[in-house]
Amino acid sequence: MNGIIPLAGVVGFPVSHSKSPRLHGHWLAKYGIEGYYVPLHVAPNNLANTLKSMQNMGFVGCNVTIPHKEAALALAQHVTDAARRIGAANTLLFKDGEIFADNTDGIGFIENLRQNAPNWRADTGPVLVIGAGGAARAILVALLDAGAPEIMLSNRTAERSSALAAEFGLRVKAQPWEKTELLLPQAAMLVNTTALGMTGKEAFPFSLKGLPSDALATDIVYTPLDTSFLQAARAQGCVTVDGLGMLLHQAAPGFARWFGQMPEVTDETRRVVLGQ
Repeated sequence: MNGIIPLAGVVGFPVSHSKSPRLHGHWLAKYGIEGYYVPLHVAPNNLANTLKSMQNMGFVGCNVTIPHKEAALALAQHVTDAARRIGAANTLLFKDGEIFADNTDGIGFIENLRQNAPNWRADTGPVLVIGAGGAARAILVALLDAGAPEIMLSNRTAERSSALAAEFGLRVKAQPWEKTELLLPQAAMLVNTTALGMTGKEAFPFSLKGLPSDALATDIVYTPLDTSFLQAARAQGCVTVDGLGMLLHQAAPGFARWFGQMPEVTDETRRVVLGQ
């Protein structure tokens, strides 16, 4: 890095809850890299000026989290296909005075499945996705690219699921929220992309008794790590994958771009991030 100590960080509002500094700090120490990754609490009206100042201060890039993902995309001069299709950025690279934007949430989702459910195949059958927010957009892109034949999209607000189905094409079909449980027997895979079941949020509202025992169930929630959603799916005999791995795997491409080393996501990584 030409003798310059690389700086990176995560920009959010708020940002104190982020596990990214612990994760990237662990990787920096593990690989013996002289660099720093810091949390930056930035209000929305200060985002553009902050990103410009970060470049002047020697930052090589950053992660962006809620509520900045859409705004960061709009501020970038270069945008990957994934970020454009998802409509948001979570990983920025600063180079030659310009911002390069990417979205690695879909990569994180798929790599988490590949690591923790190695027999999973996207083309096995229909996928039932719960939720139609920003995380759902990334997961839809990832599932479509991986070869999912059909995605049934169920969201409490029907207008949002209908809009996503119209945007992403014929393989995505909006479904009524109140009929979610009736769709379970058709699902080869079930994905919760909402905050339902997260600590401090509403409980996941559906019974999973109709879910086939050979289906895969995955939750993007990781607080708690073992959600009631995952417990209910396991009670059906299903393979389950928790949400922590998505967080870990989405971070790896950014670390590689900023610090020149593709990090491994291991059991040790999980323990460090969980504070164990």
